[in-house]
Amino acid sequence: MTPGARLQSAIEILSDIFASARPADRVFDTWSRSSRFAGSKDRTAVSEIVFTVLRRRAELTAACGSDDPRLLALAALHLLDAMPLADIEALADGGRHAPAPLTGEERAALDAASLPGADAPRHIRFNYPEFLQAEFERAFGSRLEAEMAALLDRAPTDLRVNTLKSSRDKALAALAEAGIAAEPCALSPWGLRLLARANLPGLALYREGAIEIQDEGSQLACLLSGVKPGEQVVDLCAGGGGKSLALAAMMGNRGQIYACDIDARRLGGLVPRAERAGIRNLQTRVLEPFRPGGADASFADLEARADCVLVDAPCSGTGAWRRSPDARWRLTPEMLAGYRAAQDEVLARGARLVRPGGRLVYVTCSLLPSENEDRIAAFLAARPEFSSERLALPGLPDAADTGLRLSPASGGTDGFFIALLRREAGR
Repeated sequence: MTPGARLQSAIEILSDIFASARPADRVFDTWSRSSRFAGSKDRTAVSEIVFTVLRRRAELTAACGSDDPRLLALAALHLLDAMPLADIEALADGGRHAPAPLTGEERAALDAASLPGADAPRHIRFNYPEFLQAEFERAFGSRLEAEMAALLDRAPTDLRVNTLKSSRDKALAALAEAGIAAEPCALSPWGLRLLARANLPGLALYREGAIEIQDEGSQLACLLSGVKPGEQVVDLCAGGGGKSLALAAMMGNRGQIYACDIDARRLGGLVPRAERAGIRNLQTRVLEPFRPGGADASFADLEARADCVLVDAPCSGTGAWRRSPDARWRLTPEMLAGYRAAQDEVLARGARLVRPGGRLVYVTCSLLPSENEDRIAAFLAARPEFSSERLALPGLPDAADTGLRLSPASGGTDGFFIALLRREAGR
């Protein structure tokens, strides 16, 4: 592809994302599959333009006075990559597969554009929806700008070493032998962080289940659950099952883990992944809708019997904005209210499964207090038989009474909230 064709493809992908509100990675993957002519360097170049615009959308919109995807793509080249206007006009020359020539209005807008300065509102300078301002101030206080700046970075690729099949040192050596640079994660004892892109599916280490792709923060949520061999463990919102696999490895194939979800399709790939990882103590369970006032037919055999219930709750995903920068622009107050209701529901469902003396672990990939501390406070007010326990990790400050918040700025992980709630013995 020519540079002009790459730019035009990025403009078309952005236009689709803006118009359809579909997740950017799905739109990009659709384009990749239908564009067999695009090589790896082409896809990388197109992706760079698309995701730069999505990360910096508020700044670019303010700079141009427009949210037009074509103009934002041009502005990203001009303002962020310092491409002279003449070079942009050379790319957009109306040639085959290239963008149409700049209009007079576009040329004037780009010529006058400048990125917002220090006096611009924070939500513009750091690219997040204005309606979240109070939430982020409450979460981070004086650290807000550093935290928001870190969310604009690209996320690294973290691996979890499957201790049923390998050790971190052996996996690190195997990666080095394959020419892949990595280093141990700072906080997770099972974690490795890639220092450059790699073709993981091509590695025997990956195909044989010795490593899994999993952010360090997600690994830490599993570590802090404290699951042990021989326990009965429920992963209530298992999804694709990444945390279930980590918990099963912690249990050393002793005891039982139930990976549950309301969507059978999401669980569909977990059994072969578990087999590849050498896991024998995991079973999946597709859940029926929950009715708080009645019996839970999905868990008649597990009520008040689980040693640990992990509630990886549906949430806004604000902690994962580095990986899905477009998600920040799809979130609405109405969606956030829906997530909070769902969080209360899964907490109530999970609580019924915890045995006296057992643990309920609440996890979100959100940074918002309304999805985290507020949900725990509301739960504890309604369920006095549970109490919150402080969490601690070397290198991070202790958690507050209602949970531990991880973030890219504080720990180099995705944003996560983890709360450990224990049911009192005899209640």
